[in-house]
Order: sequence, then C-alpha cells, then structure tokens
Amino acid sequence: MCHHGREILNMVQVFCDNSIYSYQSQICNGFITLPGGHRVGLTGSIAMKDGQIINITYVSSLNIRIAKEIIGASEKILPQIIEDGQVNSTLIVSKPGCGKTTILRDLVRNISNMGYTISMIDERGELAAMYKGIPQNDVGLRTDILDNVTKSLGMKIAVRTMAPQVIVADEIGSEEDIEAINYGICSGVKGIFTAHGSTIDELNLNKVLNKLYEERIFKKIIFLEKKGMVQKIYTLDKNMYKTGDENLA
Repeated sequence: MCHHGREILNMVQVFCDNSIYSYQSQICNGFITLPGGHRVGLTGSIAMKDGQIINITYVSSLNIRIAKEIIGASEKILPQIIEDGQVNSTLIVSKPGCGKTTILRDLVRNISNMGYTISMIDERGELAAMYKGIPQNDVGLRTDILDNVTKSLGMKIAVRTMAPQVIVADEIGSEEDIEAINYGICSGVKGIFTAHGSTIDELNLNKVLNKLYEERIFKKIIFLEKKGMVQKIYTLDKNMYKTGDENLA
C-alpha cells in the first residue's frame, strides 16, 4: 500500500473509533457520521452482492462535510405548516443547496417542542446526525428517530410501532417512498417531506412525485430559492392548488 493509501486508511480508522466494522452500514452508504453531525464521504472500490453494496474497499478519497445547524431557519414558514393548531402535510421543494434540509430539521425541532409526536426517518443521517444513539442536532423533545434505514421501510415501521402524529423524511423520490407516504397519510398521520425541483411544472414532470400532486396528498407545497428563502407557496383549497396569482386544477 502506498503512503497515500495508508494515510487515508488511518484517517478512516480514526473516524470510526478504530472499529470500522461497527460503521459498516454507513460505509456501504458512502459516508461516516462524526460527533457534531459532521460527515465524511468516501469513494473507492465498491464490493457488490445481489445488487447491493456490501463494502467500500481501498478507500481512495475522503470528503469532509462540516454540519451547519441553523436554529430558527424555519420561523418564516412555520405559520404555513401549523394552522389553527393543526399540522399541514407539506412538501418542501428546491434545487440542491438551497437549504431545504436545514429548514426541515428546524421545522422538526419547532413542531416537536410544540407538543407534536414526530417520527423522523433519517436515512443518511443528515437530519438528526445520530452518533452512538444520540442526536447531534436539536430535533426537539418529542422526536423519535430511525436512521440508517430506507425511507420507505422506516416510514412503515414508524407508523406501525410509534403512533406518530407527524412523519418526516428528506429527499423523497422513489416509487417505494410514495407508497409509504400514502400508507402513512391514509393511516391518519401528517407528513412533512422534501424533494428536488424548482417549479410546479418540473414537479409534475417527475412521474413519481406527480402521483402525490395528482392525489392531493399535500395541503402545502413550498418552493425555496437560494439560502432558504421562500419562492412560492401553493395551498390546497377545494381540491385545487392556489397561490396569490394562480390556481392549478
């Protein structure tokens, strides 16, 4: 092994508290979560079995991502989510890097501390940033966290076992996600989710997310622009999505 390879391996061992095996599930997803919610992305030789990643060997590159929790980031949209004491099922949409994950995390903190029981499905550890069973980010007093599990499976587990009032997940987009969301909503659970997109037309062109739009699953669809600023809000009213300047059938 060359000097560069040994140096990276030593860093990985330090990041894993000298127990790489205990971090295997995270490594298979391409990252390691550190105390404080920071994350280290990994690339290298991918070992596959039955279509699943079982290991990343000969790690060649590391990308250290410094977590940035912004308390209060959701204050401007919170009145759209909580109306008349009820949680509106909401989809938050933006292009990558516009702050939707940061806002979602802070929404969970606010809503949870208001007394609502939340189940958070933190598939990639970006929301709560669990470290040895302890959330490194403030996600509220009444938030139950399932991490390192697929969103679709995690949502079904949460609905069946934790009796949440609200279920939360970041970056939905698969057929399985949509099925699980429908299962939760039909069980009487409210949902708050994020997705990639920039306009309502772009959302509708996504054949998976379009199903949620057509079935009127969400009371609110909120589009963000740079730095978490609200671009446009669509509200479901009499089976139509409306903004201040347009109505969509």
